[in-house]
Amino acid sequence: MRLKSFPRVVCAAFVALVSAAGCVSATDLPVQRSERHAFRVVQLADGLAHPWGLAFLPDRRILVTEREGGLRLFEASGAGGDEVSGIPEFYASGQGGLLDVALHPDFASNGLIYLSYAGRGAGGVGTEVARARLTGNTLTELKVIFRQQPKVSGGRHFGSRLAFAPDGTLFVSLGDRGGYMREAQNPENHIGTVVRLNDDGSVPADNPFVGRPGVRPEIYSYGHRNVQGMALRPGTDVIWAHEHGPRGGDEVNILRPGRNYGWPAITYGIDYSGAVISDKTGAPGMEQPVVYWVPSIAPSGMDFYDGDRFPNWRGDLFVGALAGSHLRRLTLDGDKVTGQEVLLEDLGERIRAVKSGPDGLIYVLTDSYDGQLLRLEPAE
Repeated sequence: MRLKSFPRVVCAAFVALVSAAGCVSATDLPVQRSERHAFRVVQLADGLAHPWGLAFLPDRRILVTEREGGLRLFEASGAGGDEVSGIPEFYASGQGGLLDVALHPDFASNGLIYLSYAGRGAGGVGTEVARARLTGNTLTELKVIFRQQPKVSGGRHFGSRLAFAPDGTLFVSLGDRGGYMREAQNPENHIGTVVRLNDDGSVPADNPFVGRPGVRPEIYSYGHRNVQGMALRPGTDVIWAHEHGPRGGDEVNILRPGRNYGWPAITYGIDYSGAVISDKTGAPGMEQPVVYWVPSIAPSGMDFYDGDRFPNWRGDLFVGALAGSHLRRLTLDGDKVTGQEVLLEDLGERIRAVKSGPDGLIYVLTDSYDGQLLRLEPAE
């Protein structure tokens, strides 16, 4: 595990002007203009080692994972960045490392957090999930509650987003691990699936494949390539997810129990070499995406906006883009995408994660060796 020095902290919004040299207020920052809102981008911290996931504590402090580093804890202002000790051992190579973080729905009373990461085991590497109790800057009572099976070689496509549903079950996305894409159509293993767990890692009795011979009971859906975005749609019990296509064919999907999302039997993309992966974009018994992108934008991280600071964005879906180096805003009418807008393109940064914060603002992580924690604030 490689750790970097503490991130450099910069001034944050809502903090009065202070005397530190070089510190500016949010009102001094350039105004960005979108179709529906004017906003400013405030840098809360930089110097992060490929930040990957973030979660908000009840007191609005922010947990941030670093793929090649560790787990850091920031004040709401961006101050701090202290390292949290007691994290699980993880495999930091290729796309693997310490990945997502999520709070238990009853975190305020039990202090439990969940981490996903690439873990070593018999046969190679695979996505794992650990649960621990956060006390100060330390994790205690660490327990691994899920291990992808089988573990395989290679450092690609770990998936690894975490999302809790209103019933308290935990959704975990798992990639096809790169060279094992054909296994995404084989529900006898976890490759290319989304699994649904109870908060202790046990299998919910109402999972779609419970009791079916030859199918892993944890599986909720399968036929996925590399799901790096999941979010609960506000006001519903439905989880939406997006996944990387190969060269083109990135998808946003609505997760339904027991459904097959087609990879690699159907796809709107082609291989990186230009070769055809499948000549079909649809087939009976396989789900179609809500929207797909050709060419690829390489989506990572997503969230629905349900705050009050950007009222004209309420209900919109925000998706980070790695290859496209922007934040994509999708407007919806029911389950249909009715419009798209590109934001933050002028930053030239790969967007790894996006979250709607409890303060009604939007938080973004950029993916680089000098990654940043950013906040979007209304300019009005």
